[in-house]
Amino acid sequence: MNENTPHQSIPAILGYIEPHADLLNTPSVGQLLYKIMTIEDLLSSIMGNYLHFNRVDRYTDDLNDGQQPPRDRQVSAGVKFEKAPNFSMADYYDQSRARTYACCFSLENSDYIWSNYANNSEKGKVCIVFDFGKLRTMLNRALQPGNTALEYGGNRCRQIFSIDYGVIEYVEWDKHQANTECFANPIRYTYVKDKNKFSVEKEFRIALSAVGMGKFVLNGSTINFPDSLHMDFDFKAANASGTIQQILCATDCDIGFLYAELHKLHIVPREDSDQLPHSK
Repeated sequence: MNENTPHQSIPAILGYIEPHADLLNTPSVGQLLYKIMTIEDLLSSIMGNYLHFNRVDRYTDDLNDGQQPPRDRQVSAGVKFEKAPNFSMADYYDQSRARTYACCFSLENSDYIWSNYANNSEKGKVCIVFDFGKLRTMLNRALQPGNTALEYGGNRCRQIFSIDYGVIEYVEWDKHQANTECFANPIRYTYVKDKNKFSVEKEFRIALSAVGMGKFVLNGSTINFPDSLHMDFDFKAANASGTIQQILCATDCDIGFLYAELHKLHIVPREDSDQLPHSK
């Protein structure tokens, strides 16, 4: 796990609960979060009991997601580690980026998110409305030591991912520089995007990240971080507790099919949840 001692085997560092909270802009407890999904993806997530996370360097809509802005990279590329002269700070940030995953939401129920996400579905799209405070509590409880484990290749191993929550900061991408006084924590780049291209998203995201130094090895083989991962999430419990506030439907979605499938999965709308077609 140490670039300075590449042949030394040490236990992988365990993940933490919100280790970077003081570096991120966290919403208020009562903030609502909006996530657009196809009906097919929603049902798959409910049946599989998971939230889907994408590796940030695998997003196709923003090829710079999680990346250092150009001015920061100019500095970090020239800084090498004394005992690892072929490994630069830029390499460290890139490796951290390749070990970071995001589950994305919007802070606003806008026309933009309905128009631009979860298209090309046979059954249509829905918007899951989450209560941020309750979602945060539910996920943090699940990741407490002893409550969870990481599975890789059918093997259970140490839970190496830390969880963080924050609102995206939108910046002038080509002009922004965060490392003028000291090098930024890699998590900061997970929460920075080009304001000229993406500020309309009003994005909030949950990040799962592992440390960017060294290699992770399991049973003698190096772990390859997949393009996406699933975090355990009980949709039925989330619905019952009010963590899920509403399921809003697009006007052209197959509501009959959705309700029938939710009934089969024992997901019953809460009394204060108006699962009505979205009018926009």
